[in-house]
Parts: sequence; structure tokens; C-alpha cells
Amino acid sequence: MNLNNLKGHIPDNVIAQIPNVIKTFKIDTTLRMAHFLSQCYYESGGFIHVTENLNYSAISLKRNFPKHFLGNLADSYAKKPEKIASRIYGGRLGNGPEATREGFKYLGRGYIQLTGKDNYKEFSDSIKVDCVNNPELVATKYPLASAAWFFTKCLEYADLGNSYGNITSVTECVNGGTKGLNERVKLFDEFYKLLNSEPTSTPENITKPKSFIRLLIDFVNKIFHTKL
Repeated sequence: MNLNNLKGHIPDNVIAQIPNVIKTFKIDTTLRMAHFLSQCYYESGGFIHVTENLNYSAISLKRNFPKHFLGNLADSYAKKPEKIASRIYGGRLGNGPEATREGFKYLGRGYIQLTGKDNYKEFSDSIKVDCVNNPELVATKYPLASAAWFFTKCLEYADLGNSYGNITSVTECVNGGTKGLNERVKLFDEFYKLLNSEPTSTPENITKPKSFIRLLIDFVNKIFHTKL
């Protein structure tokens, strides 16, 4: 697995965290890493976004969360992320009911958007850091680690191969659906090739061709057994 070839394709600070991901979460094969990075890249918009954006309009709320916003209810929630998160995540994923606001407290964070109090608690237990009482740490300090922890649930699909069907299965595990599947496939192909290829040559490791004069001197030395 050639991590050096990732430089210039993903941020340096992300590359620096990958060895720990390999060791701690066993994302330790080229196949696993290509699946993992492609999913992280898509979900985070290129390793940029670390907090879920829930600034939905009323129309978008009805389209994306129809069972939560019947009738005209969406109008009173539109463009209010805290209220939206509290409603759509309240009463599930280990969160208390909507009134507790835990749906907002444990909204999606990290490169694969760790969501829900239960997941925050399990991740906290895994790394021995309290992200339940400090949920913002998932976004600020552990965006890659939290994504890797969640991705361990998808390793059984990642290990099956690199076909379109395999990538679909991994996407469903990560996303719950197949949103952006074609783009995820392209990203997987890119990362898989990068991780499998030889290191890119740099000026330091390129052997310069000998000059004509040097070649002539070497020839004379060989013929006359001298050292010029």
C-alpha cells in the first residue's frame, strides 16, 4: 500500500493520520483503504466538511424527511438546524426525545458523519476519550478516526472486492443508500490505482544520464586499465 502517492490528492493532515487508522482500526489492505478513502472523500466533500449541514428549506425537509414533516409542519422548522436535528434524530440512535435536543447534540460529525448518542458512546469507549460529553471532538480532533471506527462495520463488504457491486454494498453500509454512487466508484478507482502504483519519481531519486565526456573517460579507463 503506497501512501506516498496520496500526497496532492488528499490533505497532508489526513495522510498523517492514516498510519494510526491502519494500526487501530485494521484498515490495513489496499482494498480496504481505497474503499475507506473514497467514501470519506465523498461524504465530506473532499475532506472539508466535518459537521452535518441541516440548514434545510421547508421544501427540502418534506422531500428528504417526509415522515417527520407532515402537512405544514416543515414551515416552522425550515432553516433552523437545531430544531431540525432534534426532530429527525430525536427518540432514536440512543438520543432522548425531541425536547431533549440530543438529536442536535449528536448530529453527524467527522468524515463519515458519526450520528447518534449510541455511536458517540461506542466510539468514545473505543478510543478512551469522552466524546459523549464533548461531542465537538469528533469534528475537531477525530474526524478520520471516527470515520474509521464506523467503517469497521463495513469491512466485510470492502473485503469482497473492487467491482461495481462491491462498491455499491460498501456505499449502502456507509450511507444507508446509494447517493452519489457513480462518483464514489470513480473515487474508489482513483484511490485504488494510487495505492497500488509505484512511488512517483522525484529529482532526488532520478539517476542522471552520463555526459558524453564521462562516457568517453569510462571507455578509456576500461580499455587501458587506467583511472582518469
